[in-house]
Amino acid sequence: MRYSKPIKVQPVKTQPFTDQKPGTSGLRKKVQHFKQMDYLQNFVQSIFNCLPELAGSTLIVGGDGRYFNRESIQIILRMAAANRVKKVILGQGGVLSTPAASHLIRKNKALGGIILSASHNPGGMNGDFGIKYNISNGGPAPEEFTDAVFEETKKITQYHIAPIKGIPLDLIGSHTLEKMTIEIIDSVDDYAQLMTELFDFDKIKAHMADNFEICFDAMYAVTAPYARRILGEMLGATDDEIIRGESLPNFGGCHPDPNLVHAKQLVERMYDIEETGSTPNFGAASDGDGDRNMIMGDYFFVTPSDSLAIIAANAQLIPAYQGGLKGIGRSMPTSQAADRVAEKLGIDCYETPTGWKFFGNLLDDGRITLCGEESFGTGSDHVREKDGLWAVLCWLNILAERKQSVEDIVRQHWAEYGRNYYTRHDYENIPSEAANALFDNLQSNLTSLVGREFNGRSISTADNFSYHDPVDGSVSDNQGVRLLFNDGSRIIFRLSGTGTQGATLRLYFERYEADINQHDLETQEALYDLIETAELVANIIGYTEMNEPTVIT
Repeated sequence: MRYSKPIKVQPVKTQPFTDQKPGTSGLRKKVQHFKQMDYLQNFVQSIFNCLPELAGSTLIVGGDGRYFNRESIQIILRMAAANRVKKVILGQGGVLSTPAASHLIRKNKALGGIILSASHNPGGMNGDFGIKYNISNGGPAPEEFTDAVFEETKKITQYHIAPIKGIPLDLIGSHTLEKMTIEIIDSVDDYAQLMTELFDFDKIKAHMADNFEICFDAMYAVTAPYARRILGEMLGATDDEIIRGESLPNFGGCHPDPNLVHAKQLVERMYDIEETGSTPNFGAASDGDGDRNMIMGDYFFVTPSDSLAIIAANAQLIPAYQGGLKGIGRSMPTSQAADRVAEKLGIDCYETPTGWKFFGNLLDDGRITLCGEESFGTGSDHVREKDGLWAVLCWLNILAERKQSVEDIVRQHWAEYGRNYYTRHDYENIPSEAANALFDNLQSNLTSLVGREFNGRSISTADNFSYHDPVDGSVSDNQGVRLLFNDGSRIIFRLSGTGTQGATLRLYFERYEADINQHDLETQEALYDLIETAELVANIIGYTEMNEPTVIT
């Protein structure tokens, strides 16, 4: 389709908004907040203003399909044309999973990409919406860029948008807007092809056909078409093995966060809550934009931290990684299970702040091959985002090679490396003033905590984590309060940057147990004394007025 009439673009006057500072994963607000006049336009133009190479460039655009995705893409296309972008590659229907978008940026050597997603946050008319910019390596923009965008949002006075009709987003093919080409592609094709280059699909398919039942929960989110194509059509999973397998703009009214609370249907099937007498051999879920994953066996849950370590320890069974790993990256709150694997393999393990952008430099510099965060995110050097389906395929490939149960593989890993008992407690929607007061009090007491003893452990280090990037030398301060104990146990306090209202306090608890006879404790019981210590130190109940966490994982 071609629009032949010349487009006369007149700048649209606007005024700055004061709340457009991107968080760890871009700008996230309620849908109705984004629908304010000029709100989205201001932020998009601010991104464009920070890209001196924008004119004549190629951009990737797509999102997780949540409410307001399609309307936003039409706005972005009109603005891209007015800002002299040469080409936009767009997922059909405006849909791309976040890892698929990262792959397309890299494959097409694009300047970058605009990804519309609020990840695991609820969708729908009254839900959340988000937007972020990924740079040319396919990864989230670094802090230097997002800080520059924020500065632009505070002084913007006009934006550029072409007065043209909308594009038919569901029609695969090429369209031309004045001098800008829009190429609408199948959202799954390129990503599915990449997966076949990484994994042994023939072996996985044969294993799945040999009385091996799976259950994948797409959570009514973006991975639904990816799962149906890859797990279903290519690997033989039946329709019954892919649950909540449609992409809906409101995620079916559910919370698309793959954890033991929000993936309720999967958990019920894997724990045989309905007492059918049988459970699938393998279970998994992915989130709103397809970058997170949860892994389960029959009657068994695998923590994200253990999942990263086990994938690393078994990477030689996966075709893409048979040449060996260069290193492993993990976020600071993630358990130290991966460190033990790295030590045995004789490779480095890097501890970074939370946020996938911090892995980008390490991946680009060839320092790491695998990376992960405790918040159900795992990935490798195949893209520059965490990747939910990739993690699922890692496990399926390992299971096909080892022909053991998920639980047996995990327990053998613990027997060899020891078990890192680990849990995360989330306190959601805390008034920001209360959350900040809690942190201010904790910060002011850090020095006095060193050397104090709680429940038989003494605190050896109490600080606010600072990261010194070994590649570019940049420093990121205030990345989470750490209490490190003399026996290696840890308590971490963080305020999350992924919500849209109030604050979310995340607490992480970890202790190491080498004795195989002590590997069957219930996790909360094993960590009870650390949980009690956190309350003694921080007065969580007093500041939050919450007697228990909102979510425990």
